[in-house]
Amino acid sequence: MSTSKTADATAAYERSLARAGDEQYVLCLYVTGMTPRSLRAVANIKEICKEHLEGRCTLQVVDINQQPRLIDGEQIIAVPTLIKRLPAPLRRVIGDLSDREKVLIGLDLRPKK
Repeated sequence: MSTSKTADATAAYERSLARAGDEQYVLCLYVTGMTPRSLRAVANIKEICKEHLEGRCTLQVVDINQQPRLIDGEQIIAVPTLIKRLPAPLRRVIGDLSDREKVLIGLDLRPKK
């Protein structure tokens, strides 16, 4: 990509971020019990929400062992799975969410490289 195209893409992304700065996020994290991986995923997403989405994020944590009906129709193939419902488009991030860059890209808070 040429320098001018890169600069244009960066500027467009920054304008998009400025408009998105007040968008409300609706997230749902599906976990299985109190396993170390589930606990790590919960801690990681709470930290990300606090750092990047303070005051504009609704997070629901669903333990599929306790509420198995809540995964009906969700196409959950692995847990933990984070689903970003809003703002559109819907996104899924699978894992303990320790790869912060991957999570931020999945939440559209960072541009794809």
